[in-house]
Amino acid sequence: MLSRKYKLKRDNDFKRVFRQGRYYQEDFIKLKILENNLKINRFAFVVGLKISKKAVKRNKIRRQLDVVSQQEFDRIKPGFDIIVLPSPEILGKDYQVIKKTLINLFKKAKILWDS
Repeated sequence: MLSRKYKLKRDNDFKRVFRQGRYYQEDFIKLKILENNLKINRFAFVVGLKISKKAVKRNKIRRQLDVVSQQEFDRIKPGFDIIVLPSPEILGKDYQVIKKTLINLFKKAKILWDS
């Protein structure tokens, strides 16, 4: 799990990313990305009630997205606020499919060092 300093927490930061951030989508995951003028990346995973009414399922998806972000953390260029927004279609997907899709989105956004 990513440590607290790499989490996007404040409401003002969320609003700024949603208003000014670049938008990327692939299959069942959307990204909002904005440069943050810091030397670190900050992540947020927004898994709402539209995904599932059951907190257990929402938390599982949030954990899977968090693990992928943690595994790719060193490959992501620093200085971005990143909000990950899954859609309800993610529920039936395997972890490997989720991982591949999120990595493809990072590549599409050109925030990976090797993209």
